[in-house]
Amino acid sequence: MKSKKEKNELYLVNLTSDGSLLITRKSSGAIVFQTELSRLVYSDQFLQISSYTASKYLYGFGEHKEGILKSFNWNRLTLFNQGDLPVPNRNLYGTHPFYLVVEPGGNTNGVFLFNSNAMDALLQPTPAITLRSIGGILDLFIMLGPTPTDVVKQYTSIVGRTFMPPYWSLGFHICKYGYFSLNKTIEVLERNLAADIPIDVQWHDIDFMHRNLDFTYDPVDFKGLPEFVEKLHNDGRHYVAMISPGVSDVEEPNTYAPYDEGKKLDLFVKDVNGSYIHGKVWNTNYTVFPDFSNPKTPPYWAKQFDVYHLKLHYDGIWIDMNEPLNFLNGSDVGCPDSPLEDPQYLPGRPYPLRTLTLCMTAKHLKTEHYNEHNLLAYREAHATYNAIRDVRKKRPFIISRATFSGQGQWSGHWSGDITSNWEDMRYTIPSMLMFNFYGMSMIGSDICGFRLNVTEDLCARWQSLGAFYPFSRNHNDFDTFEQDPAAWGPDVIDATKNSLRTRYYLLPYLYTLFYKSHIFGETVIRPLFFEFPDDANTYSIDEEFLWGPSLMILPILYENAVKVDAYFPKGVWYDFYSGKSMKSKGEKFTLEANITHINVAVRGGAILPLQLPGKTTVESRTNAFDLLIALDENNAATGELYWDDGDSLDTYENENYNLISFSAKDNVTTTKVLKNKYISIMDLNEVKIFGIDTIKSATINNESVPSYSNSNYWIVNATGFSLLDELTISWT
Repeated sequence: MKSKKEKNELYLVNLTSDGSLLITRKSSGAIVFQTELSRLVYSDQFLQISSYTASKYLYGFGEHKEGILKSFNWNRLTLFNQGDLPVPNRNLYGTHPFYLVVEPGGNTNGVFLFNSNAMDALLQPTPAITLRSIGGILDLFIMLGPTPTDVVKQYTSIVGRTFMPPYWSLGFHICKYGYFSLNKTIEVLERNLAADIPIDVQWHDIDFMHRNLDFTYDPVDFKGLPEFVEKLHNDGRHYVAMISPGVSDVEEPNTYAPYDEGKKLDLFVKDVNGSYIHGKVWNTNYTVFPDFSNPKTPPYWAKQFDVYHLKLHYDGIWIDMNEPLNFLNGSDVGCPDSPLEDPQYLPGRPYPLRTLTLCMTAKHLKTEHYNEHNLLAYREAHATYNAIRDVRKKRPFIISRATFSGQGQWSGHWSGDITSNWEDMRYTIPSMLMFNFYGMSMIGSDICGFRLNVTEDLCARWQSLGAFYPFSRNHNDFDTFEQDPAAWGPDVIDATKNSLRTRYYLLPYLYTLFYKSHIFGETVIRPLFFEFPDDANTYSIDEEFLWGPSLMILPILYENAVKVDAYFPKGVWYDFYSGKSMKSKGEKFTLEANITHINVAVRGGAILPLQLPGKTTVESRTNAFDLLIALDENNAATGELYWDDGDSLDTYENENYNLISFSAKDNVTTTKVLKNKYISIMDLNEVKIFGIDTIKSATINNESVPSYSNSNYWIVNATGFSLLDELTISWT
């Protein structure tokens, strides 16, 4: 048992007789949490607690369309899942009552309010934060870091960590709401393949369904869909189908099992009178909603996926409209008068909580929708994850629109119905960063935008950026131009191919980041201040970002721009493509980027595992590996590679994987095989070395090998060697 001193090693707690509660960091005295308990409000539909913060550098409380750094100028952030368009100053699809604060000196703390009711966070100039919830309890978790990464690790140890994605999901995905036929789907896919664009996953939006019914496909316009999916599989590709939580209840009796079986088990959400509450989503008439809080619902849900998979061999599932969105306000007959429908304190916009969702008085198994609303997406994602896991016996891949804290265990997220403009493209970066804070590393946005028509230049820039989303998918609305890459001219096509080839080349590094996210709670995508918390210049930067600790992405985000003024924290950095070095004292560099190029920089001190890219991830995984050694000021570097079969369940838990570490120092790089349990071929192709002027000779395991200069860096030929053999790579 730990002693009290060990438990309280990082902090001090002072509680006075008059109710003043102060938590400080022992090493610095920085305020972590400070409140006056005498001012605490704890009533039936209104809970309030306030705290001073250590600084104005606060991040979190999502989901909102804004930058990563929150304003303390009387800023109100509302948490209540809603399915409207992403616009500023509005609560969006997700609820994550978690924030982190960078203290003076660079230490970081975090606070999580484990409460699922609608709430506001008010940021005041003091700086201070006031948390107001209209239900539940005040259950606060405080994390001491001290680094930003430590805070996220501690947070995800509480709520759960990112699911381990199947390797194929890291490839490029295409979709459009409005193919309207299988023939059009095939036409779009084939023109992109003919343009030599790597594609791993084909998706369908609701237009592939039979009359918009879940667990169906249109037998006329999408006749032959199962055979198409099998061809995708034979070609090394995969397929994702859409499901909404709402179920039609107006089909002929005994013709639509998702309703018939749910009714038999009495699983749908009810109104105050005990009848099923009727909403309206995509179905022809009315919609009812499974109550995922009922323990009988997940088995029922799993059965629907099992039966569906017998007809259509989907690989992943896209969950939409699960805030839940309801085109009616409350129900087809409105909502009863009740304090739940109209609480005295209303978080967010001046609209009733039932706006575009269910009545707050709607009955779940043990409580009202007022208390369940923000949890529906989490529960549905969990049930869907378990269903697909049981059906396919492989790793589930789920993307959900609505989210709640901890949902990263079960699903990823995309940023919803964003608009095809430069502003929304810029917003996608803070969206990615914030969801990585929340433990949802599989995050992306519709490349080239969803709503309205995109321009060619914007789509070219967006394709370059979108290749570096963890979840990389081009998708848009039914009433817009076709915007898949091959629908455009050479600029978009070349921008897409250039950036995706880079992505596919980097996939072993990206996959290793997901392993670290899944097991240890690290972020895959992170802002610069995560790596440089003592550099205040990085605290507000969200127009450039990092893959892990070692790769910086520097996109063009403004119309007609051909240069980017990029901030480089202190250290040695290298252009990923040319190997040209930049030594920074913590300053900006102006980088050029024509319409088909995106700047990517490697941090000195990193060793990146790479793999020669193919047209699919299945093809890529048969290719040889490269190592990129980017030396720091001390001519040193380190790295790691996690490798398994990319699709089996619980490979880490079952120790069916390979883990290889890399270390470079004084002209010698060694590889160490820490785990070798996955039988595979891991041949090497070449080793690239950034940061040396010349190589006179090179050896691998004392065997002389060819080496040559490629302008700014050197290449050592490594053919004939394997990463599964411990290697010593030397040069003079």
